[in-house]
Amino acid sequence: MATTNDLKNGLVLKLDNQLWSVIAFQHVKPGKGGAFVRTTLKHVLTGKVVDKTFNAGTKVETATVDRRNMSYLYKEGEDFVFMDLETYDQITVLKEVVGDNANYLLENTEVQVAVHEGAPLYIELPTSIEIEVKHTDPGLQGDRSTGGTKPATLVTGAEIQVPLFLTTGEIIKVDTRDGRYLGRVSS
Repeated sequence: MATTNDLKNGLVLKLDNQLWSVIAFQHVKPGKGGAFVRTTLKHVLTGKVVDKTFNAGTKVETATVDRRNMSYLYKEGEDFVFMDLETYDQITVLKEVVGDNANYLLENTEVQVAVHEGAPLYIELPTSIEIEVKHTDPGLQGDRSTGGTKPATLVTGAEIQVPLFLTTGEIIKVDTRDGRYLGRVSS
C-alpha cells in the first residue's frame, strides 16, 4: 500500500482488481478545500487511458510488476517462448499478450516482458527493428520520385507501406509502434 503522495510515473496501481500504470500525475492545492491528486492512468492489458482524481493522502494499492529483459526464442504453436537474459529461465507468453507485437518479433530480439505474480502482462519491443522485405511488387521505371508507396510483406508476415524503389530481399528499418518505414539499412 502507498499513499497518493508516493505516486510517480510508471508505478502500477491495483484498482478494482485491475492493473493501471500511472502515465502522469499532478498534486493540486486549491485555495479552498482539500488538496487532491489528478492522475492519468493506462490499463496495463487493454491500453485504455482514463483520468482519475484522488484526495491527497488516500491509500492506493500498488502492484509489483517486474520488467525483465528477455530474448525471443521461438514460436510454440500459437504462443511465444522467451528466455530471461539474467536467469536463463524460459517462459511461454500467450499470443493474446504478445498481440500485434508479433508482427515485428524476430528470433533473438531483445524485449522487455512485464510480469506480475508470475504471469506475463505485456511485452515492449525496441522502438525500431531491422527486418527483411519478404515480398513486394517491383517498382516501375519512373517510380523514383518522392511520395509514392506500395505494400510490402515482411518476413514475419506483417504488411507495411514502403517507398516504390524498394525491392524484395532488402533489409529495412521499421518503427514497431506504428509500422512506419524508417529507411533502408545499408549492408
